[in-house]
Amino acid sequence: MSQVKVKWVEGKQFVGTDSTSHSLVMSSSEEGTGLKPSDLLLLGLGGCTGVDVISILEKQRQKVTDLEITITGEQEPEPPWTFRRIEIEYLLRGKELKEEAVRRAIQLSEEKYCSVGATISGVAEMVSSLQIVEE
Repeated sequence: MSQVKVKWVEGKQFVGTDSTSHSLVMSSSEEGTGLKPSDLLLLGLGGCTGVDVISILEKQRQKVTDLEITITGEQEPEPPWTFRRIEIEYLLRGKELKEEAVRRAIQLSEEKYCSVGATISGVAEMVSSLQIVEE
């Protein structure tokens, strides 16, 4: 079981602390002093799938030198502004990366391992793309 805490600082600013005692500042977009909570959801998705993809590719002895994940979330125009579509773009750099291995790692993350993605996919349409750059 995981437990996090959120403490109000002032105005619309909060400090969130995760289950391993790491903290970050959150705020409304108007306050502008911290990360937007809705962006944190997208960042969580990126971190979750990133860990999965790297772990899977390392086990397959793929030589990844860089992974960048860009996530774009389209939200409903009215409250509660739920995400209706999320695009995940994977940019991998490496030596002799096999496209099929990369596609399979992404598929496994999205369909089996990433808890954040599994939670979001029940609400929002999720699509992904990938680009591989040979170094």
